[in-house]
Amino acid sequence: MTLWWIGNVVLLLVVLPAVVYLLRGVLNAATSIVPNVQQIATVAAAGSKDLDATALLLTTQDQVTKTVAGVAEYGGSLDVILDDAS
Repeated sequence: MTLWWIGNVVLLLVVLPAVVYLLRGVLNAATSIVPNVQQIATVAAAGSKDLDATALLLTTQDQVTKTVAGVAEYGGSLDVILDDAS
């Protein structure tokens, strides 16, 4: 019967505080997840706004193609004018 009480005292004084300490660490880690997820969501939203402008790249590419074609036509006309002047 005395060993039973010694075991109970050891359980209360050693094992229980260790379990409480470990559970406190798990609780702290679990509660820190929500703010981290919110920070990640904020950064992801900002990154998404940066990518919204990529649709304009197609318009820019089309405009560059037209400009290059216009410059090429101008260069061809200039060759004709210079040949006629010679």
